[in-house]
Amino acid sequence: METVLKVGGSLLNYPDKLKKLCTEISRLSRDFKLLVIPGGGSFADLVRRYYVKYRLSEDTSHWMAILAMDTYGFLLSELIKNSQVVFTIEGIYKAWKNGGLPILLPFRILFEEDPLIHSWSVTSDSISAYIARKIKAKRLILLKDVDGIYNDNNELIGKIGLKQLSEMNTCIDRYFPKVLEGFKIECYVVNGLYPDRVKKLILGLETIATKITMD
Repeated sequence: METVLKVGGSLLNYPDKLKKLCTEISRLSRDFKLLVIPGGGSFADLVRRYYVKYRLSEDTSHWMAILAMDTYGFLLSELIKNSQVVFTIEGIYKAWKNGGLPILLPFRILFEEDPLIHSWSVTSDSISAYIARKIKAKRLILLKDVDGIYNDNNELIGKIGLKQLSEMNTCIDRYFPKVLEGFKIECYVVNGLYPDRVKKLILGLETIATKITMD
């Protein structure tokens, strides 16, 4: 089963825990077909600041933010053993064939195909969903620094549909449901600060997380 792991940029704020997570991802890649897609984190936050300061266009900011994901991807490649950065879909399959763990730097694919709107409502969440759909992955796991999606009473939601998700303000970007609409995939939001939870999801076991159903 192909599993896409989007490693959120918020995890950069916890260096020791991020390193432990990366060690666990490396271990899991020995037995499971994994693809890592980086978030944007503080690299993308810098783009946001310049977007305001210099009144940049949505187009320019869109591409700068995706380049920020590439930057984080190189950082993750230093932390995840047996990983290799790739730039194309073909590179993903080649890495898997050679027993490696691909970390996709998405700028090249997105710049050539330009499939998503140029807006801050599109983040690495939507981009990881687009890539997961493109390679027909069976599972997409969004690793963040929260346990999952919460309701208005600050209670963790165990399961939520795409339609309901589209009507809420959550830790996931607003465009995400549109990307996955009509696509069948297992999808979860889990706290990447607890690598054991990520492992359980990959193993198909229950853990603290929010499952996003495809309605």
